[in-house]
Amino acid sequence: MGIQIDFYEDPVFVLRRAGEFLTSQPVLHNLILTLLHARVAQPEPGHYWVAMERENVVGVVLQSPLTFAATLTPMDKQVATAMVDAIVKADVSLPGINGDAATAATFAGCWSERRKSAATPFQGNRLYELLEVGEVAGVEGQLRQALPRDRSLMIHWTRAFQIEIDEPGDGTELRVDRGLAAGEFWLWDGGEPMSMAVSRKPVEGVVRVAGVYTPPEKRKRGYAAACVHALSKHMRDAGYRCALYTDLANPTSNSIYRRIGYRAISEVLRYRFE
Repeated sequence: MGIQIDFYEDPVFVLRRAGEFLTSQPVLHNLILTLLHARVAQPEPGHYWVAMERENVVGVVLQSPLTFAATLTPMDKQVATAMVDAIVKADVSLPGINGDAATAATFAGCWSERRKSAATPFQGNRLYELLEVGEVAGVEGQLRQALPRDRSLMIHWTRAFQIEIDEPGDGTELRVDRGLAAGEFWLWDGGEPMSMAVSRKPVEGVVRVAGVYTPPEKRKRGYAAACVHALSKHMRDAGYRCALYTDLANPTSNSIYRRIGYRAISEVLRYRFE
């Protein structure tokens, strides 16, 4: 038997079909697991493809919201090629992709050939997992959860962060409101908010630290490092594994997270399709 690509519009079916595959490596697949669980809790239109080979799941592609780039799990070249064929045949247009570097490169190359359009890499990321809690230099302040009174600031900082990472800003206020209600927003407070980090809802025992942002006028003072260190330690002490993504174009953040105790798991590439 060859590779079969199944298409879904319901994340519940995807979790039923691919749940065992995704949870077998909960750090590597954390982003897709987080998105799937979020879509189950708060339905939103999406496209989902599951690759099967001899009744085994061998890859998943997720696009939701439909204006966002698709997210890929790592998969073999022949699986990535079959995914592209199925998506192109269904006449689905993707604005881009985000995934494991080797898989994303294969997918983007095939997409460019099939669609006869450009596929441009524009960002490299690295996935880290906290394996041991290191130390950071003493920075005045303390970690605290963001409160309702911080809403306007969280919206402003979240939008600024989205601009910096070239992420669509659709529904920012709603995302912030949900995050505040769930206790996901954290601040390093030194008399006033200095830096922000977000702890995504735990999935399969893994918490992904995201949205790390310090306004330009407060950078290079150690606030982000102190915030991520304290938040990571808090989550680890609560029994969770911690993961995060960094931009490979930012050597400072990569070296800081290594000092905190994070170790590289994989490299990730983002492509923009025309």
